This record gives sequence, C-alpha cells and structure tokens, in this order.
Amino acid sequence: MPAALSPAGRLARAADYDRYLSAVFAPAGCREALFALIAFNHEVARIPEAVSEPMLGRIRIQWWREVLEAAFAGQPTRRHEVALPLAAAIRAGGLERTAFDALLDARESDLESEVPPDLAALERYAAATGGTLAALMLQAAGAREASALEAARRVGTAWALVGTLRAAPLSAAQGRVMLPADLLAEAGLGPEEVRAGRAFARWGAAAAPVGRRAGELLRRARQARRAVPRQGRGVLLIARLADLYLARLRAARWDPRDPRLDCGPLRKQAVMLTGAILRRY
Repeated sequence: MPAALSPAGRLARAADYDRYLSAVFAPAGCREALFALIAFNHEVARIPEAVSEPMLGRIRIQWWREVLEAAFAGQPTRRHEVALPLAAAIRAGGLERTAFDALLDARESDLESEVPPDLAALERYAAATGGTLAALMLQAAGAREASALEAARRVGTAWALVGTLRAAPLSAAQGRVMLPADLLAEAGLGPEEVRAGRAFARWGAAAAPVGRRAGELLRRARQARRAVPRQGRGVLLIARLADLYLARLRAARWDPRDPRLDCGPLRKQAVMLTGAILRRY
C-alpha cells in the first residue's frame, strides 16, 4: 500500500476500495491518474442519491461537463480536490473526451430512476459506466491497442453487472430498481416489491442471468489477455474480485443480503496479489 496518499487517493480508497486496489497494483507512475478517475467516477455516481430532485442533479452533472470542457481545451481548471488531478490525468494520458461524455450521459440517466426493460439495456448502461471507466483507467496506464481497451470494457462491464447484484438492497432502499423488468416479471416480481425489500427471497431467478452474463464477459476479456500490456494488467485485476463475488453470490443463491458476500480487505488484497504474481487478471 502507498505510504502516503493524495486527496484523490484518499477519496478513492474510502469510496471505492476495490478499484483503489486495482490502482495500487498498477505502476506507480500512473497511480495518481487512476486515483483521479476513480474519485471522479464516485463523485458523479453519487449525484442521484445526493440531490432531492433531478434538476439539481443535472446542474451537478453540468458542472462536471464544464470541468471536462476546460480540461480538454487546456484552460485553467476549477480548484477542486478531484477536478484538478482529473485534468492532469486527461492531459498526461491523452484520454478520450467521448468516453467521459458517455459516462456522464449514463449517470445523468440515473436521475430518472427508470427500470431497464431487459438485460441488453442493463448491459449497455453497465458498459457506459463501469466499462468506460475501466477503459479510461487502462488508457491512463499506457494501453492504446483497441483489443486491450475492449478487454477492459468487458471487465468493467462485468464488474458493473456484479455491482448491480450486490448493491440491490441499497438501490431498492433509495427507490431504484436496476434488474431488468423482463427478468423480474419472469420471476414473478414487481418493481414495487423490490423497492419495499420484499423480493430478495425470490431474487435468484431474476439475478442469475445477470450473473451468467457477467461471467461470460469476464471469459471473453481473458481471451484477449495477451493484448493487454504488462503495465496495464494491474488495472484489470478487479476481474479476480468479480470472480470472487460471483462465486459467493452463487453460493448464496443470489440473495444480496447474505452475509457471506462480505469480503474483508485482506482477502481482497490476497486475491489481487495472486493475480499480480501470476500476471493474470
């Protein structure tokens, strides 16, 4: 673990420990950029739960759009503990503007709290959020090959799908239902049951297809393992944590309330360290 952390590093560690670990296992020269990307993702992901109405959330999203506009135009950046290192990461890594736009568009859609109609829609959202972030992180670590970035998108998309399953009780408590409407209907569940917390005993039929798709994306990402440069593989070690979470979800019959889903920091570090030693995500 780094001996001292920047403000962005501290925020990344506190808000998104799993992705923070993936940054720690990346080369030291790109860690600050990775911390900035993780912190930025946290800042925009929490907007829906931090505002009382969608318009206020759109104002916050627009603030970040203006931060990005300045960063890509080479203009002075607003003095903010995440905006400043984010601008530095963009300039140092030659990161793509379209990727940030896609991520912000997806986060803005969160303000509407709509239930995804099917698994394809959920996967598109996961790709625009987790997939985009993973690809940006791999770029920041020096990867440029299209096949490597596609592997990162698949890892990040799978990670987002797994996160959707794990966070279902919290999302429901916030009034959000992220599992696809058609899978819920096939399981005999309605969105209101989910929001009321009454659905999780019958959750498996709706959750299992999402978990299977996440596993498939991880397998496809690993088929392109040789395309990912060595210095970027640490970023994708989060795939190993996705395996761990999927295994525990299956053992819990997909019930996200099962205490077996909890993984301590030492266990997570061990999983990632094994991957780093083997040089396999």
